[in-house]
Amino acid sequence: MKKIMNMFSLALVLTLTGSLAQAKLPAPSDEAKAKAVEAAAKAAWSGKVDAYLSCKAQDRVAAHYFKAFKAQNKDTQAPKEMPPCGDPGVFSYAPAEVAKPLEAAGAHSPAPTATSPPSGKVPAAAIAPDKKI
Repeated sequence: MKKIMNMFSLALVLTLTGSLAQAKLPAPSDEAKAKAVEAAAKAAWSGKVDAYLSCKAQDRVAAHYFKAFKAQNKDTQAPKEMPPCGDPGVFSYAPAEVAKPLEAAGAHSPAPTATSPPSGKVPAAAIAPDKKI
């Protein structure tokens, strides 16, 4: 009987926990979104810095290896050509410019400057003559 009660209690706790986990959080504000984007950019830059420092450390280890073996008059294979380590520089973040929505109808836009008169001297009948059937 105790075993059944324990299982029932466990099921009840799991059900309540699951319903709490499904609660919706409010949408983040624009400021929170901007901070998240900046944090992601900083994390990406940190990864590039770590890769750069690792590359420099590998170069130092390889140089020490070849120097030590050369001092002992041992033969080594020629080192493979590797691309140079790329320094990521200092972190700089410039937030992206938010594009302003374009006017859908253009009702508030000023009229363009006229460069020619609105109509010509050619009569409309000459532009689109009637077709004779």
